[in-house]
Amino acid sequence: MNKFWLVTLGIIAGIVAVSNVGALFALAVATVVVYVGVHYYLRSLSTWSKVFWAAVGVVGAVSAISNVPALIGLAALAGLWMIYRKWHGQSVSISTLKESDPFTNFEYEWNKLTK
Repeated sequence: MNKFWLVTLGIIAGIVAVSNVGALFALAVATVVVYVGVHYYLRSLSTWSKVFWAAVGVVGAVSAISNVPALIGLAALAGLWMIYRKWHGQSVSISTLKESDPFTNFEYEWNKLTK
């Protein structure tokens, strides 16, 4: 891809990512609330504490799900990452192994290591 278009897309993705920093922060807080709710739900012994921590987890999950601008910000950050990799000539695709044979996978990984 032409360097001009990489710079243009990078600037646009950067503006979108910076404009959604607040939403990304709110998504991080909601994720922590969900984690805390699930963690203490699994550790609690009484029924009332399980109900309370389940409610905390549900409130955090609803907050995380309703935070659509953060998903746009995450997509912009992923775009910036791909543009950065493309700029430096690295592969942008994610390599996946198509065969489940462990010996074929071993040979593939060994060839990658010995290059």
